[in-house]
Amino acid sequence: MDIQDYMQTLGRQARAASRVLAAASTAAKNAALIAMAAEIRAHRAELLAANVQDLVAARSAGLEPALIDRLTLSEQGIEAMATGLEQVAALPDPVGEMSDIKRRPSGIALGKMRVPLGVIGIIYEARPNVTADAAALCLKSGNAAILRGGKEAIHANRAIAACVRAGLQTAGLPEHAVQVVETTDRAAVGALITMPEYVDVIVPRGGKGLIERISKEARVPVIKHLDGNCHVYIDDEADPAKVVPIVENAKTQRYGTCNTAESLLVARDIADLYLPEIARMLAAKGVEMRCCAESLALLREAGIAGAKLVEATETDWFEEYLAPIIAVKIVAGLDEAIAHINTCSSGHTEAIVTENHSHAMRFLREVDSASVMVNASTRFADGFEYGLGAEIGISTDKIHARGPVGLEGLTSQKWIVFGNGEVRR
Repeated sequence: MDIQDYMQTLGRQARAASRVLAAASTAAKNAALIAMAAEIRAHRAELLAANVQDLVAARSAGLEPALIDRLTLSEQGIEAMATGLEQVAALPDPVGEMSDIKRRPSGIALGKMRVPLGVIGIIYEARPNVTADAAALCLKSGNAAILRGGKEAIHANRAIAACVRAGLQTAGLPEHAVQVVETTDRAAVGALITMPEYVDVIVPRGGKGLIERISKEARVPVIKHLDGNCHVYIDDEADPAKVVPIVENAKTQRYGTCNTAESLLVARDIADLYLPEIARMLAAKGVEMRCCAESLALLREAGIAGAKLVEATETDWFEEYLAPIIAVKIVAGLDEAIAHINTCSSGHTEAIVTENHSHAMRFLREVDSASVMVNASTRFADGFEYGLGAEIGISTDKIHARGPVGLEGLTSQKWIVFGNGEVRR
């Protein structure tokens, strides 16, 4: 196979399909999504068998248990894929939505219309469910998609793609509206991210290395986030009843997600009151605490049984651990907390625990991250929790889409003008 020719063919087909999708009715798109869900349920056995092929190869290759877990499809996982397609069908269609219509002194009426981006290339690793999620979001938002999954999930991705194609055909939409790259050759990624004539946006979903490579080499705009160094700041006017539950959920509900808290900041005036209590909870959960000198001395003096206390290095303030580890720092107050976050954060999600309204408002205004929260766990930074349905990813970029990227994030706006014969004078 000539990879360049193959990818150019996918690109041409996607571009042609995108023109059809841009004009497709909401009813047709929804019918395709419902038909895809039915196909996935009807071919449950084939999907499981394809996934077994992937799992056998993964175990033979010695892949880590965490990767194998992400790769595994279950009966429940297949049902979740089908349900997800139906949920996206139930969401409002953003395409064609008009807003901000205003009459100008010249007599024209000026506004904006929401439109698809065109062709979206999505590059992801070992999660076969992303194939269905990405197909659903791209289709509903009127975009054609070229999906390049990881080689670990090639058999499952192909099986899911067959269900997607069948659903498109049932609804009378072009089968090339969603195409899964059939080759595992890494050169396909290089070709996909350098075809601006066919691809309008790239969305990478995977490890930091993958996203860094794509960001450096792409000739197409990229919606991305490299990592999630999320912070929780315990203010000097925090409600004692909220402190431990928020930190516990933000850090320990799941360790391997990008919206998990990796850094804890505590105001100096209340550190001796709250920090030992937080540390007892973290110790009970087996979480290692990498502490600044001040917090380390305080916690050692508190003598918390089972506490894993380590002196932090400078790199700890920037780290995404994705593990039962958290960086802990005592700060003078709100000003130092904001300065530390804006210096060390990856711009993903930050939270403040406080009952002081002015502190909360300053934190919301001044912290430069995609999601900023008051008295809530960072784990809420998620497309489903934000009411977006499935999400294509979370963006820490500042242009176009920021935070969880759902249907609206996969569209743009163009200016529209309504006139009645007006001419410019």
